[in-house]
This record gives sequence, structure tokens and C-alpha cells, in this order.
Amino acid sequence: MNLMMIGDVVGSTGCKFLRAHLPAFKKLKQIDVVVANGENSADGNGITPASADYLFKSGVDVITAGNHTFRRKECYELFDTCETLLRPANFPPSAPGRGLCILDLGRLQVAVINLMGVVYMEPMDSPFDTADRLLSQDLPRVILVDIHAEATGEKRSLAYYLDGRVSAVIGTHTHVQTADECILENGTAYLSDAGMTGPLHSVLGVKPELVIQKMRSHMPVRFDLASGDCGLDGVLLDIDERTGKARSIERVQIR
Repeated sequence: MNLMMIGDVVGSTGCKFLRAHLPAFKKLKQIDVVVANGENSADGNGITPASADYLFKSGVDVITAGNHTFRRKECYELFDTCETLLRPANFPPSAPGRGLCILDLGRLQVAVINLMGVVYMEPMDSPFDTADRLLSQDLPRVILVDIHAEATGEKRSLAYYLDGRVSAVIGTHTHVQTADECILENGTAYLSDAGMTGPLHSVLGVKPELVIQKMRSHMPVRFDLASGDCGLDGVLLDIDERTGKARSIERVQIR
């Protein structure tokens, strides 16, 4: 089966570019499931019911999140009611929502797990221990993990820890696509970061001059989305349905 993981979708600009290109790309590549990180899909940051609905109607099957998950209060209820809108599973149990969902495609099921790193990030339960807890359940053979984390060492360590236990470990959060795609010894596909879907001439989707101002002055600066040409970053995975092992991994850049 063919899975696609799309890197952090940034604002209305990124959402519109995704809608313009994803449906045709899904058909061309015969993609069965699309997962996208949508924690920045609302303008400003965070996710809203409107931005989540836009992504789902554009062809995304599961939305994952990260450290900006709960920036918008209007989405709290949706995290509780929508099974395919995930937040990192290592948030406290009192937080809205869930970090695991199972898609039923008829001929097979696919599990998606959302985790968040703790290195240079907010204090959180260990993603390693959280993964162990989730994988102790009776899950399908095909399992995709989005690890939303800053440190590549933490992401790669988690991939080796889960090698052979999940189909793929794909990183998000840095908005910069890495070039280290591989299939580990026991059949788990890995990429440190899927990249970003949004304005190309930007700093993580934001107007460069605003980020420069913030970096130089250390004063509060309102971040506005950059304009101009956009791109969609992601990764394609071919997974053996019988074993859950990855057969191939390919980075995607749509411009």
C-alpha cells in the first residue's frame, strides 16, 4: 500500500497550495492514505475547526499536531470528537483528544501514532515509553509514527528503538526537509523531517524580515505569513500490507 506523510502545513497559504495539488498527486501515485501535520494550518499558528475541515476536504485522511496543538481554544472540542485529528500521545491524559487512530480501509487497517519529542521542547512524557504503551495494544500491522521534535538525534533514536515494530517513523516540526531517508535493518522507514507546505521564500513560513527583527532585537514581533511561491514537502512510503514492513521511501517536493 502507498502512504503519504505531508510536512507541516503553514497557514491558509499552505492549505490552499495543498488543495490545489494533492488530489491529482494522490491519483497519480495511487496513494491509499494521506497524513499531514496541521498544527500550524491556521493563520498565526495552531489549528482551528475551519483549517482542519479544509485539510480533510482537500484529501488528507489524518491530521497530526505538535507543540502548537492547543493554541486555539476553539479546536479543543474537535480534538475530542474527531478521531482522525490527533495530538501527541504523550500529552497528559487530561488534555483533549488522542494520539492514536486506526483507519479502516476495508481490505486492511492502518494505525497512525502522533508523538512529540522532549529535547529542546516542552516537558512531556517520554515518547519512547509512550510508544511502548501504545504498541502494547492490538494494533494493525501497518503503523505510521509522526514524531514532532526538534532534535534529529532524538528522532533517529526513536526510529531505531521502534525498528521492526512500526512501518515508518517520520519527523516533523523543523519545517526543513532532510535528505536522510532510509529503511532500517528491521524494515522501518525513516526520515528526520518531512519538511513544510507553505511559502518558499520565508523563514518557516513567516516573512523573513519579521523573524530577523525578532532574532536581532529579542522583542515581541507579530509573525505574519510570507507570500509568493509555495511548495509542498512530504514523503511517499510503500508498505507491505502482509508484514507491515517498508519496501521503499521517497521524498516529495511539489513546486
